[in-house]
Amino acid sequence: MSRTVSSWILSSARSSIILQGKGRWYSICIPNRNKIKWKLIFSKTCPSPAGSCSLGRTFSFPKAFRHTSTEEEHFSFQLSPAQINHILRAGELSHRTLDLNGKNANSVLRFESNQLASNSPIEDRRSAATCLQTAGMMFGVFDGHAGAACAQAVSERLLHYIAVSLMPRQSLEEIELAVEAMKPVRPILQWHRHPNDVEYQEITSQYFESLRVYWQHLLDLDTELGFSLEEAMICAFKRLDSDISLEVQAPQENELMRNIALQVAFSGATACVAHIDGVHLHVANTGDCRAVLGVCEDDGTWSTLPLTRDHNAYDEFEIRRLKREHPRSEEKTLFVNDRLLGILMPSRAFGDVQLKWSKELQHSILENSCDVEALNIYQYVPPNYHTPPYLTAEPEVTYHKLRSKDKFLVIASDGLWEMLSNEKVVKLVAGHLTELNMQKSPLTFKKPVNLGYMHNLLLQRKSKGLASLDQNIATHLIRHAIGSNEYGEVDPEKLAAMLTLPEDLARMYRDDITVTVVYFNSETIEDYYRNH
Repeated sequence: MSRTVSSWILSSARSSIILQGKGRWYSICIPNRNKIKWKLIFSKTCPSPAGSCSLGRTFSFPKAFRHTSTEEEHFSFQLSPAQINHILRAGELSHRTLDLNGKNANSVLRFESNQLASNSPIEDRRSAATCLQTAGMMFGVFDGHAGAACAQAVSERLLHYIAVSLMPRQSLEEIELAVEAMKPVRPILQWHRHPNDVEYQEITSQYFESLRVYWQHLLDLDTELGFSLEEAMICAFKRLDSDISLEVQAPQENELMRNIALQVAFSGATACVAHIDGVHLHVANTGDCRAVLGVCEDDGTWSTLPLTRDHNAYDEFEIRRLKREHPRSEEKTLFVNDRLLGILMPSRAFGDVQLKWSKELQHSILENSCDVEALNIYQYVPPNYHTPPYLTAEPEVTYHKLRSKDKFLVIASDGLWEMLSNEKVVKLVAGHLTELNMQKSPLTFKKPVNLGYMHNLLLQRKSKGLASLDQNIATHLIRHAIGSNEYGEVDPEKLAAMLTLPEDLARMYRDDITVTVVYFNSETIEDYYRNH
């Protein structure tokens, strides 16, 4: 990025009155004389009896690197390569799956994940876990809006709801008996977390009680067969969203827990979750996160297999679905400016009770609450709000039977897909795999070996960029998403500028980005087909 472009970014931001971006709630932006006031502000803190408490973790790089405002006098887009790497790699997470013998008999070979904030704090969340009482692994990406509260809650809870939905009746009975007897409960999931992926410790007990009521409901169904995996995922999504709605309506003496429940319900989150058990891959999607499969064809070329549809105003299926669910008189007002009721980009999401509850219920809950403005909750009923709910958390579930040529799965929030196409993402991951294999391959020496010859080999490897390659593929994708020029190459100046954009400007140019890449074990998949 040239200095001219950098200067243009800064000067245009300082002279702007209303920021035009891709955010969910920008249509309610109201200009003041001296600053822009967001009436639906992103959630940051909640009041408590002892003062204020942080909701979720703030995931950002050191303030020394990022400006807080375009009004700063000494403004610079410059970062050293070391600083750029420090920022990009701060959220890296990776895990390799092994069995007790140290060998990998799992169809998941490993996964790598990363996040980069645009909002402050970041509103995206991610989850990864191994099922301990059922088979398989789960991976989720959650894109929050109007604050991080809903995405935080869903990232903590949804995988548990899915796991419980899949458990056999006997296991559910054993857990219920243990809880009744106040004995320890066998863990349901083994989490794979980044140190910054913290929980709402203050409300964990309430979340557990809601989960218990859910498994008691499953026991009351009195069915021996249980759910199919698709049914389990759909039921889990819908039940968690229902619990989020009910928890904020229930009487609550603890002010902190009440405030958290309010922020969770009145913010929102889209979700994409993959469940992988052997060769069986199920992806449940609500909203505009996306899952894409990378396929290596027999001739060595790579192809892309999308496993989700973006649920928004650009999807004809979603438009027809909403028209079926509401009177013909509302057809022209369901989507305004490509937003649901002129408000929300995704047409499916958790939370967002403003688009699900009746006007009367919203008013009743908020008038009995404490200072909702301090909680960043804005009392706003959109025009043409006649027949709620307009929004659902019910997911679409896609099943795919893995083949040996299916090499990896990319799950990411829309912050990545706004910057890179499906095909470009698969191409980058495939190229990264090839280069990593070159890195790991032993150097072949011609005899006799001398220091000059070895030095030349190392220089050749360095000239190909292998020495500075991101080991984590999610970092590699984020680097290209925000730093690529028109030729598809990473421009260090543009990358530095995008990383130093201040908080009042960053959202104009990029969204929060969360990426998880799951690599499959081709040998395990081939063994399955040989034995079946």
